[in-house]
Amino acid sequence: MAQRITIRLAGKEYILNADSQEEERRIRLAAESVNSRLSSYMGSFPGHKDTELMPFVALNECIARLSAEEGKKALEDEAAKLLADTLSYLDSKK
Repeated sequence: MAQRITIRLAGKEYILNADSQEEERRIRLAAESVNSRLSSYMGSFPGHKDTELMPFVALNECIARLSAEEGKKALEDEAAKLLADTLSYLDSKK
């Protein structure tokens, strides 16, 4: 059953539904990450509104996600190659 949680983004509260404790944890961690990045930008670009900086927060979060996906793909490819090499080695010992 969904649980209603309240998070704060850029100083504004939002009520969301979380379907599990794990999803709630992810939502809260994501909100912390967004707020941290926004705070960093606000320090680097004083005088700019948070609404002007949020697109850059979103862009950087997407870049991080895409980098993680590419890294995961590289690890999956390497694991598949190691498995094939291992199976080949074991077959040669029969």
